[in-house]
Amino acid sequence: MNYRVLAQNVLEGYELTDSQAMEILNCPDEELLDLLYSAYKIRHHYYGNQVKLNMIINTKSGLCPENCGYCSQSSISTAPIEKYRMMDKESILKGATQAHQLNVGTYCIVASGRGPSNKELDEVVSAVKEIKESYNMKVCACLGLLKPEQAEKLKEAGVDRYNHNINTSENHHESITTSHTYQDRVNTVQLIKEAGISPCSGVIIGMKETKQDVIMMAKSLKALDADSIPVNFLHAIDGTPLAGTNELNPRYCLKVLCLMRFINPTKEIRISGGREVNLRSLQPFGLYPANSIFVGDYLTTAGQESTADHQMLKDLGFEIDFVSENPVLT
Repeated sequence: MNYRVLAQNVLEGYELTDSQAMEILNCPDEELLDLLYSAYKIRHHYYGNQVKLNMIINTKSGLCPENCGYCSQSSISTAPIEKYRMMDKESILKGATQAHQLNVGTYCIVASGRGPSNKELDEVVSAVKEIKESYNMKVCACLGLLKPEQAEKLKEAGVDRYNHNINTSENHHESITTSHTYQDRVNTVQLIKEAGISPCSGVIIGMKETKQDVIMMAKSLKALDADSIPVNFLHAIDGTPLAGTNELNPRYCLKVLCLMRFINPTKEIRISGGREVNLRSLQPFGLYPANSIFVGDYLTTAGQESTADHQMLKDLGFEIDFVSENPVLT
C-alpha cells in the first residue's frame, strides 16, 4: 500500500475502506516508518507540531458497582487499590493548581461509579466554577452515565468537555462488561453533545479484541463525531479478569494510532493509559500520528515523570498547546 497517497486522499476527504484499514494494522514492520510519516502529514496539516497536555485527578476511587473486566476499581476487582469517596472542592482545586504549573491545557476530573449522585455533582460543579475563574485551562469531566439535568449543570458550570469512552467495539462489549450496554455509552455521548459539551470518547486496545474490532472502534468514533479520542493500551492489573493479558507490542500500538489518525483525521488523538508500559522506548513515535498525551499518573496506575514528558516534547521539536480549541490549518 502507498500510505503517502492514501494520506493525501484522506486530506481531500477520502474515507478508508475496511480492507485499507486492515492493511494499516497489518503494516509490515519494515514499512512502519513510512506509515508514521504518512500519518504525520495528516496530523501536521491540522495541528502542526503542537501537542496538547492533559492531566487526570481521580476524585473518587474504587467503590464502583460496575463489572468492567479491565478496571481495578470495579466490583469484581480484588486489586489492592486505595479506595475513597468523592474529594472535596479544595482537593480538586489543588489538583488544578498543579495542572496549571505543568502547562496542562485540559484538567480531567474523573470519578469512579456508574454515575454521579447529585451531591457529588454539586461538588464538581462548585470546583469547576472556581477553576474557570482562576486558570486559562479547559476542564473535562468523566463521571459516568449522566441524566439530562446533570449534563446541563456541568455545561452551566463551565465544563468544556465530557469523557465517556466506548472502550471497545459493540461486538466485543459483552466480553468486557455486562453491567451496562454499549448503547448506554453511546447514549451518554449523544446526551453531552445535546447539552452543548464537547464529546470525548475513546478506546482500550489489548483486551483480546480482534483487529476488525479495532477498525469498528475507529469508525464508531467517527460516526459519534467525538472531538477528542483517548487511545488507551491495556495495562493489565492483577486482581482483574484481564490480569496477565499481554497481547501488545510497541509497533502494533503505533499502527493503531496511525489508523485512528487516518480514520479521524481532524480529531484530537490522545495517547492515554498504558502509554509507558506498551509503547516503551517508542513513545516519541506515537506523537507523529497523535497530538495529545496525559502527563502525570492515571487512575490507579503511575505514569512517567512529567519532566520526562516535557523533555520528550522538546527533543521532538514539538510545542505545548494549551490554549487553542480548534485545529489550525497549515
